[in-house]
Amino acid sequence: MRLNALFDSLPVTVFERMSALARDAGAINLGQGFPDGPEPVDLLEAAARALSARSNQYPPSRGLPELRAAAADFYHRFDGLALKAENLVVTSGATEALAAALMAAITPGDEVIVIEPAYDAYRPLIERAGGVVRSVTLAPPAWRLTLEALEAAVTARTRVLVFNNPLNPAGRAFDQDEVEAVAAICRRHDLVAVSDEVWERLVYDGGRHISLSSVSGMFERTLKIGSAGKLFGLTGWKVGLIVGGGDLLEAAAKAHQYIAFSTPPHLQAAVAEGLAWASSRFAEQATALARSRDLLAARLAAEGFEALPSQATYFLCVDLKASGVDEGAATFADRAVIEHGVAGIPVSAFMTGDLGDSVLRLCFAKPDELLVEAARRLGQARLSGIAR
Repeated sequence: MRLNALFDSLPVTVFERMSALARDAGAINLGQGFPDGPEPVDLLEAAARALSARSNQYPPSRGLPELRAAAADFYHRFDGLALKAENLVVTSGATEALAAALMAAITPGDEVIVIEPAYDAYRPLIERAGGVVRSVTLAPPAWRLTLEALEAAVTARTRVLVFNNPLNPAGRAFDQDEVEAVAAICRRHDLVAVSDEVWERLVYDGGRHISLSSVSGMFERTLKIGSAGKLFGLTGWKVGLIVGGGDLLEAAAKAHQYIAFSTPPHLQAAVAEGLAWASSRFAEQATALARSRDLLAARLAAEGFEALPSQATYFLCVDLKASGVDEGAATFADRAVIEHGVAGIPVSAFMTGDLGDSVLRLCFAKPDELLVEAARRLGQARLSGIAR
C-alpha cells in the first residue's frame, strides 16, 4: 500500500510523545502547552446554554455572525484594526486556520520563510501545500530578529513569510523594530504574510503586542491567525480565527470549507461573549501567568538552572549548558520524565540547526504546588546529569 511520503516519514509530534511518557510515568507535565487551573466559568456556562438552547446543526462555514462581529470589535479595540464581520473567518482551531491560510497563499514551488524556533506544524503544512521552507534561525538567549537575516533568506521564488509573534517556544514578544523589519521585507518583495498571533494577549511586564496587520501597507497582504483557546485558557475548544481581506481572505475561506467546513456553534457563541470581556480581565490573566512564570524561574534558579527571558506565552526556557548540564536537551528531557517524573520539551524539536540543542521549554501555566515540585524534580535531574 502506497502512502503519502511526506506524512509517512513524519515522527509522532514531540508534544504527543512527551505527554505519553508523562502519562506512563505519572509525571508532572510541563511539556504540552495547556493551562492547568481554574477555567472561566462564565464561558463554560455560556457554552452549556448554547448547547441546549440553540441549534446544533451546521453553522455558516465562515462562522456565526455574532462571533465574527465580536471578533471585529475585539481586534479594533486591541490592535486598532478597522474591521467588519466580513473580515473574519472562524476555524476549528488555530492550526486549521494556519492550514487554510497556507493553502490559500502557496502555489506549488513557492518558497516560504519560517522563523525558527518554529511551531512544528508549520513545515509539514507548508510542504503538503507544495511549498519549500527557507528558515531564518534565531539564537538564544535574545532570539532577536534582524532585517539583514530576513533579507538574506529571500530569493526570486519567495512568496510567503510565516511570522509567529509572540514566538513559541522562545517566549519572545517582538518589538516595533522587528515587526517593522518583517513588514518591510513583505512590502519590498511583495510577499504574503501568515501572522500567527495566538499568544497576543499573553505579553508580560508592561510589554505590548504589535500586530503585523496594523503596520502600514500590511493588512491587505496579511492573514492574521488568532486563537480562542489561548485567549481564554480553553485549549480543547479549538476555535480559531483568520483575519484579513480581499482575495486573500476569500481564498482562505474556501480552503477552510474543504478542511473542516465549520466549527461547533455552541463554542462559537461562548467565544463571542468572551471577546467582549473588559480589557482589565485579559490583563488579570496575564498578570497571574507572569506571577507563575516568576515562581518557576525563582525555583529553578534555586536549583542551579539558568533561565532565559520570557516576555510572553505560557513558556519559560532554561539553558542546560549554562546550567552545568553536559547533555543535549532531548536526552535530558527523556531522562527527566522517565527517571524524575517531570516532562519538558527540547527546543531542538522546533529548529533544524543545533542552536536549540541545550534549551528546554517548560510550561508555567500550572498551579503553584506543581511548579514548586517540578522545579525540585528538575533539580534532581540536573544533579544526576552533572554526576554522570
